[in-house]
Amino acid sequence: MNFHEYQAKELFAEFGIPVPPGKVAASPEQAVDAAKALGGSQWMVKAQIHAGGRGKAGGVKFCKSTDEVKAAAAAMLGRDMETYQSGGRALPVNLVLVTDATNIAKELYLSILVDRDSKAVSFIASAQGGVDIEQVARETPEDIHTIEINFVEGLQPYQCRKLAFDMGLDAKQATQLTKIMLGLYKLFNERDLALVELNPLAILDSGVLMALDGKVNSDDNAEFRHPKLAAMRDLSQEDAAEAAAVQHNLN
Repeated sequence: MNFHEYQAKELFAEFGIPVPPGKVAASPEQAVDAAKALGGSQWMVKAQIHAGGRGKAGGVKFCKSTDEVKAAAAAMLGRDMETYQSGGRALPVNLVLVTDATNIAKELYLSILVDRDSKAVSFIASAQGGVDIEQVARETPEDIHTIEINFVEGLQPYQCRKLAFDMGLDAKQATQLTKIMLGLYKLFNERDLALVELNPLAILDSGVLMALDGKVNSDDNAEFRHPKLAAMRDLSQEDAAEAAAVQHNLN
C-alpha cells in the first residue's frame, strides 16, 4: 500500500516525528483558506500523487501570497502529472497539500526498510538529501551510511548517535535524530510497514530537524491487521474532498 505525503506526515506526527504544519485542499479556494489558517506569509503548495519527482514536474510551488497559492493549486488540481518516478503514467492530482515554507540550512536523507540481503530491518542515511538516493550511491557511495537492526535488541540510541556524527551533525542534532529514528522504528514495526523514507529530513536555520517530505509503503500481507491504513489507501476523490473540507491538520 502506498500513501500520499499528507497521510505519511499524519503518521509521522502520531509517532513524534516533527513535520511542518499543513492542510490538504481539493480546490484553489480551499488552498487559500488553508494558507490563511496556517498564517505566515510564505507557503508551499504540493501536488498529492503516489510518485516522487513532483518538483521537476511542476508539482511543488513556493508561494509568497494567497493569490500565488490559489494560482498554484489551480494549475495542479484536476490535471494528470507524470514524473520520472511515475512509471511512465500520468497520475491524477485530486488534492494539494499547503504547508508552511521553512528556511532550510541543509537537507539529509533517512529511510528504514527491510533489507532482503541481510534479512534485517535497516536504516539508510546520507548527508546528501533532497536528491535521488540512487544517484548518491552511484556518485558518492561514501556518503551512504547503513545500520542493520538486531531483531532481538531492537534499535539502540548509541546507533542513532553514531549515525548522526557520521553525517556531521552536532550533539543537539544527534539527540533530535535519535528521537526521530526511534519514532520511525516504532512506526515501522507497529504498522507493519515495508518502507519509510524522509527526503528531505531537513536541518532548518534554527538547527531543528524536520521531515519536510515523506514516503510510506506498507506490507500488503499485513493489511488485515491495519484497517485504518487500508482506509487511508482507499480514500476516494469524493472522500478526499470531504477530508479537505474539514481541513486535516498535520500537527
